[in-house]
Amino acid sequence: MSTPDLVPIRRALLSVSDKTGLIDLAGALHGRGVELISTGGTAKAIRDAGMPVRDVSELTGFPEMMDGRVKTLHPVVHGGLLALRDDPEHASAMTDHGIGAIDLLVVNLYPFEATVAKGADYETCIENIDIGGPAMIRAASKNHGYVSVVVDTSDYAPLLEALEAGHGSVPYAMRQHLAAKAYARTAAYDAAVSTWMADALGEAVPYRRAVAGELASEMRYGENPHQRAAFYVDGSDRPGVATATQHQGKALSYNNINDTDAAFELVAEFDADAGPAVAIIKHANPCGVATGDSLLEAYKRAYHCDQTSAFGGIVALNSPLDAQTAEEIVNIFTEVVIAPGADDSAREVFSSKPNLRLLTTDGLPDPSAAGRTWRQVSGGYLVQDRDNGRIAQSDLKVVTKRQPSAQEMADMLFAWRVAKHVKSNAIVYAKDGATVGIGAGQMSRVDSTRIAARKARDMAEALGLADVPTLGSVVASDAFFPFADGVLTAAEAGAKALIQPGGSMRDADVIAAADEAGLAMVFTGQRHFRH
Repeated sequence: MSTPDLVPIRRALLSVSDKTGLIDLAGALHGRGVELISTGGTAKAIRDAGMPVRDVSELTGFPEMMDGRVKTLHPVVHGGLLALRDDPEHASAMTDHGIGAIDLLVVNLYPFEATVAKGADYETCIENIDIGGPAMIRAASKNHGYVSVVVDTSDYAPLLEALEAGHGSVPYAMRQHLAAKAYARTAAYDAAVSTWMADALGEAVPYRRAVAGELASEMRYGENPHQRAAFYVDGSDRPGVATATQHQGKALSYNNINDTDAAFELVAEFDADAGPAVAIIKHANPCGVATGDSLLEAYKRAYHCDQTSAFGGIVALNSPLDAQTAEEIVNIFTEVVIAPGADDSAREVFSSKPNLRLLTTDGLPDPSAAGRTWRQVSGGYLVQDRDNGRIAQSDLKVVTKRQPSAQEMADMLFAWRVAKHVKSNAIVYAKDGATVGIGAGQMSRVDSTRIAARKARDMAEALGLADVPTLGSVVASDAFFPFADGVLTAAEAGAKALIQPGGSMRDADVIAAADEAGLAMVFTGQRHFRH
């Protein structure tokens, strides 16, 4: 037996939770003489629209029962979906048991993911786990040689176009495509259920982990032109690049999305209620972060940390973009700007730079919210909790003879939040609520300390400053100083206070060096490695 190319649609079973486009689809099928079979609310909607429809219970001889839990789980339904039409034994069984072929299955599942997202209780979530739907989808998908299966409302139009082109039949290639999409949907559904149940049961490390995403965009290439890439979203409502509205500019690239996410997650560390903040990112590392009395001031201060690296960077704001700040941003080449909003005048300013992408969100991501991150390695995945650690002044332990001043304490907390988002080994010099030097991704912590100080000297020269901005600054280190050399390098650059996790075997030596240099130093007891 060979699989037929074109299979005519004579009988369709429709059972959908999302009624979008249902009546138009049913009407088009009915117009082609297709017999419609349906269940519950779907049948009612079709009937109310004036079209004939047979209830599944009429086919099975059993009523819907147990609050709708049992309605399609019957040989008449599954036999109609699974039977090989050209197999004599299957055909005989269909005749003997009164099973009619079902050529088209249209199903979308109970809204389990949406129910969980609304914060429903355990019992409600359980009741929104679809059983009959996935069973029918898998049956129809397996038998795609003879059956078309549609699980997404966006496929209604292509299906009808195929029926028009095929004079009422669907080609094999399309049935294959629809089946693959259907299996992916049930896999994603099961992943959502298993993840929710593990969380509900408090299983931090379940035996199996499943992850699923929905294609948001296919990209021209990945990190490099020879790499294929695509962007998938997981359905989360966390404000950010995945949920943002793009107002102008070209499609986002792989690197754009990666860097924009890093920028927005960083700037979200600074609550807008406490004042404006701006982060400028290049290659997923901040090249400048600052707060200010206005968004414009915060942007200028962030930009002056490293003007060279800011060219072609990503700008993230913790407050809605205004025209004055927009006019300053367009003075240099910027890839992406992301903010909680943008007023009309700001958007008008940006319209003169059509290649500049502007993204707005409905808010800031919560830096303290729980979540997970995934990273692929050869043969597996590393899964961990999102780094949602935050430090308050009350958590700090002063370990030096000199106590930090109030301004130094505020700057240390600022620098600590920035260091959390800098690739390790991370060193951040900050002064008066702005970064003045950042060292990232070095194999040696003392090298990061030196690089950050050198960048500050370079910017002082470029800006014509009389003093290097690291004079009177504070330093944040994402992990402990293993030796005193990093502390001494910071002191040579003019730093007056340091914030670090502590916990080194040589903490005593590091503290002694800080005391000798007249520095104040605090321990957080928490580190922020970011590889």
